[in-house]
Amino acid sequence: MNRQRALKIVLVVAGLLFIAGVVPLTMFFSREPAVPMIMSIYVTLGIFLLLAVRDPAANRSLIAFAGWANLAHARVMAVQEYRNVIERRELAGVIVFAIVGVVLVVMAPAKRSVEKASAIKAQART
Repeated sequence: MNRQRALKIVLVVAGLLFIAGVVPLTMFFSREPAVPMIMSIYVTLGIFLLLAVRDPAANRSLIAFAGWANLAHARVMAVQEYRNVIERRELAGVIVFAIVGVVLVVMAPAKRSVEKASAIKAQART
């Protein structure tokens, strides 16, 4: 399996995982006000990750943002769990967000060089 195909699979899995957040969004709506807020962002991000499957290279910054945002979220949750701000059962979320973040950052398409981008634009014009 080539890297491009693997990235598309990762984007679909991550996108569907985030969209599945609709269930917790509605379940916890009355209990914890922060959950629906963060889940609404993740559901939106999931939709855009699914759209990025069409052309991952053109959506490089979105994929990188999704990866780094997940790593940041995992770190905040880990610190909160360490300080007993959140319940111990939330540790599974830390692990999931960290894994998704690392995979997205590692799998993000390489940045195009200036020469290569110029050649692609020139080729598209002809």
